[in-house]
Amino acid sequence: MTIKDNEPVDLATPSGTMRTDIFRPTAPGKYPGILLYSEIFQVTGPIRRTAAMLAGHGFVVAVPEIYHEFEPAGTVLAYDQAGADRGNALKTAKELGAYDADARAVLAFLKGYEHCTGKLGVMGICIGGHLAFRAAMNPEALAGVCFYATDLHKRGLGKGMNDDSLARTAEIKGELLMIWGHQDPHVPAEGRAKVHAALAAAGTQFTWHEFNGAHAFMRDEGYRYDPELALTCYQLAIGLFRRTLGEGDVRIASAGTSPVETKH
Repeated sequence: MTIKDNEPVDLATPSGTMRTDIFRPTAPGKYPGILLYSEIFQVTGPIRRTAAMLAGHGFVVAVPEIYHEFEPAGTVLAYDQAGADRGNALKTAKELGAYDADARAVLAFLKGYEHCTGKLGVMGICIGGHLAFRAAMNPEALAGVCFYATDLHKRGLGKGMNDDSLARTAEIKGELLMIWGHQDPHVPAEGRAKVHAALAAAGTQFTWHEFNGAHAFMRDEGYRYDPELALTCYQLAIGLFRRTLGEGDVRIASAGTSPVETKH
């Protein structure tokens, strides 16, 4: 379905105003909501295309700027060494509680958004995978998708680099989809095993996939991109969200046809 992708909103958080880009179907009705977290580079072209793809499958997608306290609204860091250095520096300059407050702000917005059914999921890539894991601790999150969640195994998120994400795994009540790359040096085999053990010990409902892919194999820019793996992974994510969140009130089957009523 066609989408609207130029609807930024400014959400109030305890650490300042947070620019959040909204992507949604143009068809009338309400649709499930997804909080989508970016990599350390914020809302880049690849992240916008991921959001647009999800919206085109019948979801309202909200993409917050994770470093809104430090960078002007609209800032996108480049996929180069300088951009990586800046993103990694900000990752551990931000208070851990501020990340959590940001998640609550986006989920609250989606819950009350006129185009959203109120059924919510979370998804993230790289640092975003870790942030999605934490956001899934909120009771509103019925499902979560984490793509190669960095620093989850070594408590490296936020100021002080001593996060409690794995220790709080039992707070996740929705279903998780965890996706990793065998060739990702940021999350080695022993790190993945630690995360898996925490999920199993907590009794979390989750599905686990490890693919022959490098870090950032989902990003459609750069030499590590694997289009076939990315397509497979997106299909897994959409399948989970449709099963757990349902569909919108109204869908347009194809251009020029009448709206079709559906259940959600």
